Amino acid sequence: MLRRQGWDLTALLNAAHPQAPLAERNLWLVRLIEWLRHAPLKDERAAPAEASAAPVAPSAPLPVRRLRYLLRMLERHPDHARAFAEVIASVWADVDAIGLFAEVGFAPRMALWNEFLGRLRRRLLPLSADTRELAELFELLFPHEQDEQWINAVDDELLERLGLLFAGAPEGDWREEMRAAITVLVSAVRSAGLSGALRVRMDPQRLTSRPFRNLATAWEQVEQALVDPDHAGLPARLQYLRGLLDECRAAVRSVPDHLEEHGVSVDLMFGVEQMQARLRRVEDLLAVLLAEHPQRELLRLVADLVAVVHDRRSIRTLFARHYSLLARKVAERSAETGEHYITRNREEYGDMLRRAGGGGLVIAGTTFMKFAIMAIGLSAFWGGFWAGVNYAVSFVLILLLHWTVATKQPAMTAPALADKLRHIDSDAGLAAFVDEVAHLFRSQTAGIIGNLALAAPMVLVVQLAAWLSFGKPLVGTHEAEHVLHSLTVLGPSLLFAAFTGVLLFASSLIAGWVENWFVFHRLDSAIAWNPRIVATLGATRAKRWSGWWRENISGLTANISLGLMLGLVPALLGFFGLPIEVRHVTLSTGQLAAAAGALGLDVLRHWPFWLCVISILGTGVLNVGVSFFLAFKVALRSRGIRLADRKRVRAAIWARMRRQPLSFLVPPKG
Repeated sequence: MLRRQGWDLTALLNAAHPQAPLAERNLWLVRLIEWLRHAPLKDERAAPAEASAAPVAPSAPLPVRRLRYLLRMLERHPDHARAFAEVIASVWADVDAIGLFAEVGFAPRMALWNEFLGRLRRRLLPLSADTRELAELFELLFPHEQDEQWINAVDDELLERLGLLFAGAPEGDWREEMRAAITVLVSAVRSAGLSGALRVRMDPQRLTSRPFRNLATAWEQVEQALVDPDHAGLPARLQYLRGLLDECRAAVRSVPDHLEEHGVSVDLMFGVEQMQARLRRVEDLLAVLLAEHPQRELLRLVADLVAVVHDRRSIRTLFARHYSLLARKVAERSAETGEHYITRNREEYGDMLRRAGGGGLVIAGTTFMKFAIMAIGLSAFWGGFWAGVNYAVSFVLILLLHWTVATKQPAMTAPALADKLRHIDSDAGLAAFVDEVAHLFRSQTAGIIGNLALAAPMVLVVQLAAWLSFGKPLVGTHEAEHVLHSLTVLGPSLLFAAFTGVLLFASSLIAGWVENWFVFHRLDSAIAWNPRIVATLGATRAKRWSGWWRENISGLTANISLGLMLGLVPALLGFFGLPIEVRHVTLSTGQLAAAAGALGLDVLRHWPFWLCVISILGTGVLNVGVSFFLAFKVALRSRGIRLADRKRVRAAIWARMRRQPLSFLVPPKG
């Protein structure tokens, strides 16, 4: 019977009882709206009222056509119409509508993660019709995104007839609820605008007229004029209020500009969006209150509220919207760093080779330290931890010596390359982008060559020195056989290499986030001007330390996080039964060189060694390619760049490779 009530209009109208408990009346309304969305039953299609009615445009949405049928039924049956109006009037009298107008679409606190938890709760937990909050009932009445479309499709003639359904509601009640809602919204905007977190980041010139302080008083004056039967002084008061709303909007719009320069906070960006949405809601409610015939404005407001309800249910939209600015700042900071890794002439190319060679020397020592940690036989976690410390110390040492590790470059250079895509509309801009691709490829090649050219020979030299000094190598034949077995291309090494590329990319994100956090909280200024730090270090040294940390915080974070992830992530994944390892091209080359030094020249005659060589080549490509691809995609999305003309870009790169293939390997003379 309940199922039948949900679809049969006659049963629904017979079930309309104004004296029923509120929960039953609410549920009745939900079933009525659900009836509008579904195709009519066979007996409804054959009903005389339907047959004798004027034809309805087939292009109208189904709920609109069903609504016309409902109105015809009510016009033919006054008893049903009376009960219908009384149920709606009784529901309106018993529910609180202020929350619908003032709170739907807004978070109770200006915190992104609180909003995330709220959205997650609404998606997972069912709602109840036993409520006095119209905001909660509203979500049950309009649970589908398509509801916005058919509500907007209601025409003026149908809207006028629909107004008869609310004939039983006390005149002026909905206006009183809206005025109360505006009071709530104005209070929230005033409170947020005067809060220190947003106020100190607004343009001071936008606050000279004190718009947030005066907003509540201005609304009170407008509200008094609205209540006054003669509306005395309403135009002037309304003009002043709207002027303050415009000034508040301008002040709020200046916050992202400050964040762009001084570091991004997703919570502040969330607060900015919430305030802008509240200001828009105030304007929407004013439009309804001031309209001579408010039905159309009220319907538009209901449709907007439906859209807001469903937008607020989306978790993906929440993070995509509010983390876009942070992603862009991370990409921009990576691009600034990445410019230092791109060589554009022979002098820079030679410098890259030298710095990469220095990095290879340090990696050679890292290789032997890794074998020493493995020889101790620690547990999985502690073995991974000390391996991560070994990598992190090595990478930081390379950074402090101003050397480089080739695989760190792609995640930094990709955002710099993505920035060049802004100008590919012109032929000159496209040519400049192809030049940048050639510079980047050449720089990456130089970095890898420099790393491997010194890492492998240095490991062999140490192994030979150990043979001559102690009669046996530092890395024995047992470890060497294990290396040949684990690095072979016939195993999962290439999969592990791609996973390592993800870790390389993740380290760049961590570095960008930490640098943004460092700048946002003005820690460089704190180091330079904190009284205790100045007293301890002295003014000159404090300023020097401030500059050093500001310049190196990103590099330190990237190298430390990468080293620890290379050691710890495989150990942690192994705890969950995922036997994933890391394959870093320079470290793998050092291990293979150590194995060759232990097994002697005879190893060159056997395929297992050359299968490892092939694997290392693939490891280099995947380390670089995966890291670059992910960083490039993030940079494109965060900047809002759409690479629409892919064929044109691809054709230009291939044309350069055919005409000047050496430009991707050898720097120009000039």
